[in-house]
Amino acid sequence: MNLKDLIRKEVLSQTAYPAETLSCRIKLDANENPFTLPPPLKDGIFEAMKKIDLNRYPEPGSHRLRARFAQHYEVERDMLMIGNGSDELIHTLCTAMAGRALDVIVPVPTFAMYKISALNNGHRVIGVPLNTSFDLDLGVILEHLATTKAATLVFLSYPNNPTGNCFNQQKIKTIIEQSPGIVVVDEAYFPFCRKTFLPFLKRYENLVILRTLSKIGLAAMRIGFLIGPPSLIHEVDKVRLPYNLGALSQVAAGFYLDHEAAFLKQAEEITKNREELFEALKQMEGVHPWPSEANFIFFSCDFDVDSVYNNLIEEGILIKNFNAPGIMRNCMRVTVGNHEENEEFLAALNNTIAKVRRVV
Repeated sequence: MNLKDLIRKEVLSQTAYPAETLSCRIKLDANENPFTLPPPLKDGIFEAMKKIDLNRYPEPGSHRLRARFAQHYEVERDMLMIGNGSDELIHTLCTAMAGRALDVIVPVPTFAMYKISALNNGHRVIGVPLNTSFDLDLGVILEHLATTKAATLVFLSYPNNPTGNCFNQQKIKTIIEQSPGIVVVDEAYFPFCRKTFLPFLKRYENLVILRTLSKIGLAAMRIGFLIGPPSLIHEVDKVRLPYNLGALSQVAAGFYLDHEAAFLKQAEEITKNREELFEALKQMEGVHPWPSEANFIFFSCDFDVDSVYNNLIEEGILIKNFNAPGIMRNCMRVTVGNHEENEEFLAALNNTIAKVRRVV
């Protein structure tokens, strides 16, 4: 018996999520916060974790945490669900609708997990290329929504990963208003743009919002939030695995609420560093950065970026290479690091570009 015959064709056709595992001195590929917690706060969170009985399961459903974050986001408790990072919540949402063969509409390019989770659950993915300004092609999306015979699920990253820009708000509202299904607005990078669709939850019953604590400084803890209509959250929660959020993560999430100001201060520093990094990239000949409202910068080059990427790795610096035919040709993404990391990256990029040009 061939064991692969037991696996669905949608799974066999995919590759695993492309997370880099290369060792490096400076890691600027995964959109993480470059700052660790200040020592007093780090000591505080470790002290809180010492109180956990590791032989016991965590609180099922994270009920107390749900209540706290619902108050934080100014929504009702039954409008919020907590997951092991937003990745789990994306997958859980797609799983709850599995069997209906949804049309899942995603911009291209965008966060890979929307497509991966949709395909893993047997849905059809419709990728709609962004326009030349990296904004939504509203006409094409509305045409799909109007002509599809299936239920729909639309994922919109806001700001978009990897391009870093926030899509036009009115376009998103129009999509929500004309969609026969659910529209998910993923606000993973909210701390760096301060733009949100939370106030529109009362207006639109088909709007769902994703949030995460990964980008603000707790990536290791994997804490995400799904916020939407109580009737939908009630049903999706049935698919959630029991004890999905570990006790350590629950403590970390509560600690975040107690000390949010310290995390937001780091976000402000990252935003300041982002603008400085953007201006420096603009000054480089043949490098074209895209204005960003996230904690990373997307840029294209007038030369082969595969060589640039490999040379940077040799320098011990890891960024994200998106080079592919079409709109992504010779495109890369760099996470905003601390000041020293950004300076080292810029120096290495300058040296690397000089090498590539000499070869050409």
